[in-house]
Amino acid sequence: MTILTMKKYKHIILYAIGIFSIAFLSSYKLTKSALVYSLTVKVEELRNSKGLVQFALYNKEGSIPDEKYKTFYRKMTGEIIKGSSTVTFNNLPEGKYAVNILHDENTNGKIDKGLILPKEGIGFSNYQSIGLTNRPTFSKASFKLESNLKIRVHVIYM
Repeated sequence: MTILTMKKYKHIILYAIGIFSIAFLSSYKLTKSALVYSLTVKVEELRNSKGLVQFALYNKEGSIPDEKYKTFYRKMTGEIIKGSSTVTFNNLPEGKYAVNILHDENTNGKIDKGLILPKEGIGFSNYQSIGLTNRPTFSKASFKLESNLKIRVHVIYM
């Protein structure tokens, strides 16, 4: 092979690599849905340091209330240290979310009730109180996640 032929092939190979690279990169788009964020949830003023705190994250309308924890998107448990607990949900796509917490004092993973009301502390994002006229729903408890976010959820003992 002559030097002239080798240069010709070199140009053809570089041209092909360039065309392939442009085609590949132009087909790849970074959309908003490809972005992921973290959500840190903190609960304070727990009445004691018994048990753990269960943090349930929801992302669908109609998923709250969820007394038996069957419709959550993700769930984590947090250790209680000096009356508070914090967890971080990572790799969450942008969207609407709601948080439900349970101060699970006996670590059985469910809401223990007296006659009707919970014996253990519960809480929802955007809620300071819960009652017959202020029942938790996804639409009321939800918030938009568009960047890394830290929230506090108020625990309610009835």
